[in-house]
Amino acid sequence: MKLYDAAWAPSPRRVRIFLAEKGIEVPREEIDLKSSEQLGDEYLAINPRGAVPALAFDDGEVLCESAAICRYFEAEYPDPPLFGTTPREIGRIASWTRRIEGDGYVAVVYAYRNTRPVFKDRAIVGNFGAVPQIPELATRGVAMWRCFLEAFDRHLATHHWVTGESYSFADITALVTLDFARGVKLEVPQRLTNLWRWHEEASARPSAGA
Repeated sequence: MKLYDAAWAPSPRRVRIFLAEKGIEVPREEIDLKSSEQLGDEYLAINPRGAVPALAFDDGEVLCESAAICRYFEAEYPDPPLFGTTPREIGRIASWTRRIEGDGYVAVVYAYRNTRPVFKDRAIVGNFGAVPQIPELATRGVAMWRCFLEAFDRHLATHHWVTGESYSFADITALVTLDFARGVKLEVPQRLTNLWRWHEEASARPSAGA
């Protein structure tokens, strides 16, 4: 088994944090995104989509997408549970994970990939040929981001962690999203005190440095 990783990218980081919370060690190989190694023939033979992370098994099967990789490890190593144990917990964590991904993470990607010169003709993650940037999507992304932050801050006024009293995969997803946004200079207003309280506690966990 080998995990194809990348140091700065948010999706590989989501897997690393998850594995750290579980205490799981997996052999890793670093893919250099700055040199576009993910789009080279050698890596495309592993993951034709040209994205990281990817988990390669000894029998040749490759599992892609960070959430799917984490679900695999949750099934193999259920303790500590990060996707919930009761039907309601599982549903709640899945719901908030999807909301964070769809309202928050996608907003950051829209704003980031449709403005940076390095992504000219590469506005979509992956091996899809020339895809032009759309400035209007960047504007939409910023608006989505602001709406997401306001809603997330209100939610955290009555929740210690995203889905209650236990740290979960939804928290990992939110932490990666917030740090990704801050890294690309999207605003996170200081007045959102509930969000910043949560972010400080999530960032203080040893796994956050994975």
